[in-house]
Amino acid sequence: MSAAPVVLGIDLGTTATKVVAAGVDARVLHQTERGYPLRTDDTGEATQDAVQVRGAAIEALAECVAWAKEHGHEVAGLSFSTAMHTLVGLDASGAPATPAFNWADTRAAEVAARIRSDREGAAALHRATGTPVHTQSVMVKLAWLTGSRSDLTRDVVRWCALKDFVVADFVGEFVTEYSLSSGSGLQSMSTLQWHEPALEVAGIRAEQLPEIHAPTTTMPLKPQVAEAVGLPEGLPVVLGGGDGPLANLGVGAVQPGVAALSLGTSGALRVTRDKPGVDERCRTFSYALADGLWVIGGAVSNGAVVAQWASEAFGVDVADLLDEAAAVPPGAEGLIALPYLLGERAPWWEPGLTGSFLGLRRSHGRAEMTRAVVEGVAQQLALVLDAVRDSGAEVRAVRATGGGFRSRVWADAIAAALDIDLDLAEGSGGSGLGAVLLGWRALGEFDSLERAAELVVPEGRVTPDEAAARLMARRRAVVEQVYETLRDLPL
Repeated sequence: MSAAPVVLGIDLGTTATKVVAAGVDARVLHQTERGYPLRTDDTGEATQDAVQVRGAAIEALAECVAWAKEHGHEVAGLSFSTAMHTLVGLDASGAPATPAFNWADTRAAEVAARIRSDREGAAALHRATGTPVHTQSVMVKLAWLTGSRSDLTRDVVRWCALKDFVVADFVGEFVTEYSLSSGSGLQSMSTLQWHEPALEVAGIRAEQLPEIHAPTTTMPLKPQVAEAVGLPEGLPVVLGGGDGPLANLGVGAVQPGVAALSLGTSGALRVTRDKPGVDERCRTFSYALADGLWVIGGAVSNGAVVAQWASEAFGVDVADLLDEAAAVPPGAEGLIALPYLLGERAPWWEPGLTGSFLGLRRSHGRAEMTRAVVEGVAQQLALVLDAVRDSGAEVRAVRATGGGFRSRVWADAIAAALDIDLDLAEGSGGSGLGAVLLGWRALGEFDSLERAAELVVPEGRVTPDEAAARLMARRRAVVEQVYETLRDLPL
């Protein structure tokens, strides 16, 4: 008797591609991975080799297919997830004519600042597209490239996301889907088509971009790729979506009012709802998932990286240092940190921000300083939550995932800052599983994405300490006031 069928979710990440195999019960059965470098040689650079990423995807997929065959699982289809805000220029033959620019590439900072200097114009673009005017935006990167980098663009005929380039090799079509393109800054939230004012800022034409489809669109697998990975020609390939929205699906945070929170090197908080839109102050993003669902929220540039920084600065193992920080009472003995080591995205969208400590005394040591930066990250995520609620979105539950939660101090600080229970979903497959669940929806196995998400069950819960929550709430107004005071100081 053969084993249950699986869908394979291909998750194109910043430093590796993962392929996740899961059945209709959302249980991850197997995962393969192939890594590749992120080039950061020049100041502000963060690029990938698109051909290398495509090769890694095929290798990881072939290995996962071999596993499925060995264990008797029929592969019902493929589905994609990808890091958002990527960009690659293609020549007339469809080959990469530029590196693949990652969201973390900040070389367009001056262009972003120039566009943002027109506050009304920048806000209009943000409200129309759901994407902040920031260096991570594809629109901003295109404005930089087309405006001043002819050395990189002279052979470019078309532009697309990194996933679009990989998918074109799988299905033979130059296509994208509105989940991924909703994070480009080039797509209208109201029409789900390319937004002409944004194209003008970017310096490109709509015909240079892929055709937009629904994330659940399926296309047949090309013979060449089918043969290379050991799958039948014509197998359904689901276009998939961006890793942010699909991460909500992967942890079961798809029903309106349920937020997904991730904590890795960076962090993010996103809540699902049934309509697009950002808050009035333009602090949040709004990205499409599928089936009329959207996620609204924000990503923070500084997550668990702040603990790694403290570990390196104090010369102490990061796990030991976090244990020391956990022994410090909430509030870090009066110390407040604005942990902007890498600038900041949500809710400020200011890549040039720098960090600071407030209230530093001689009695403070490495444990208090580490506790303060951890709480600073927690406060930043809480500011995102405040902005999400200001947009009119309900948040009644949070599902949390990420390597940072291996230390209890992170979970305690974030639960207190949000003043809401954290349901830990660390064992889920994240955006890769989200791609699988979207695949099963596209193949007709689920009536809705909400039904699919019910299958993902959290593994534990962290409840906020009431006194710590009150303290964090009082201090959050101070954090925002200090940010407003310091952001324009010439340092």
